[in-house]
Amino acid sequence: MESYDVVVVGARSAGAATAMLLARAGHRVLLLDRTRFPADTLSTQHIHRPGLRLLDRWGLLEPLKAGGCPPVRHISYALEGELRLEGPVPVEERIDAVYAPRRYVLDSLVADAAVEAGAEFRDGCTVTGILTGEGGRVTGVTCRTDGGATQEVRARLVVGADGMRSTVARLVGARTEREDAPMTCVYYGYWAGLPAEFEVHERTGRLIGVVPTHDGLTLVAAYFPQEEFPAVRRDPALAYEEALRSTAPDLAERAAGARRVERLRGTGSQFNFFRQATGPGWVLVGDAGCHKDSITGTGISDAFEQAAALADAVAEGAEAGVGAGAGTESGPGFADEAALDAALHGYAAARDRLMEPRYQMALDSAGLQVTDERRGFLRWIASDPGSTRAFLSVAVSHVDAAQFSPA
Repeated sequence: MESYDVVVVGARSAGAATAMLLARAGHRVLLLDRTRFPADTLSTQHIHRPGLRLLDRWGLLEPLKAGGCPPVRHISYALEGELRLEGPVPVEERIDAVYAPRRYVLDSLVADAAVEAGAEFRDGCTVTGILTGEGGRVTGVTCRTDGGATQEVRARLVVGADGMRSTVARLVGARTEREDAPMTCVYYGYWAGLPAEFEVHERTGRLIGVVPTHDGLTLVAAYFPQEEFPAVRRDPALAYEEALRSTAPDLAERAAGARRVERLRGTGSQFNFFRQATGPGWVLVGDAGCHKDSITGTGISDAFEQAAALADAVAEGAEAGVGAGAGTESGPGFADEAALDAALHGYAAARDRLMEPRYQMALDSAGLQVTDERRGFLRWIASDPGSTRAFLSVAVSHVDAAQFSPA
């Protein structure tokens, strides 16, 4: 039976980044994904500034740029066609642009970096069960290749990074700690010949997000209230076109001279929850542990930040293990289960501190309500260039909205 320090299940943003960081730290890592790479996935694609800073720190931002992901240096927010805030993308730590890569490019880039760091990557491999030891501690996984072969893999730590409908979370019995009803549904498409920057157009009941991506294409996403999903799904193209016309008429005019390519993609499964983050021998990262409405577009950055926090926690557990004299040939400190578990509980607390304000911001935004109070607030912001710059920075960074309150 094969044996690793860590098995990471799921090779998208959270899983690939976790595998890369743990492999770089010297651990023996197996990365699994049921999908054959490269492959696309539902995504708003925008990487917020914290995620870009991590890509830069990991040495992956320049390769992403070199791979044809266009820099976007202007941002605008339009409310009901009557109020517009716009300006250059703020420059922070040498990063002066927004990037929104196709996921088959980004995920493969990070997975390849994990392999370069020493991780073993097996795509087309589906996890079917978990292995347990004394006291119910998770000690590995069972999996099946798309050719039908089955195997057992031992690991000192199993990481579930397999998304909102996480198999790992289900198999280990991770409890749901908080759950809120879905609030929006979303459909998006790619357009050729559509001139655009990073744009958000909003009115009560609708939000349109726009950002250029690879191959000269522009992603245009339309958000609707969840209760409209049954009607929207009957004719997504009609609903999508109506949303563009009624919410962003200037964008609709530009789109009239462009061409939508590929099929519309969409979902009504905008689930909102926190799951238990860790237990004996296992931990969840990314959407597997916390999923929220995609309307704020922070998912990729959230995944990268959680991966970095998890890698730090594992390093802390390993150091504590070494201090207790618990080194192993394959990975320092992994033999000290108590030290590892304590560090993972620290990660769980850090995840909640990171995600709770972003989760609430997503719920607030997903209400799709434009009140008179908010209109007045935005007019106040528009009257002051400094406040406008700070407001626009929310679209590329995680900024405390309290700083925008009038004095």
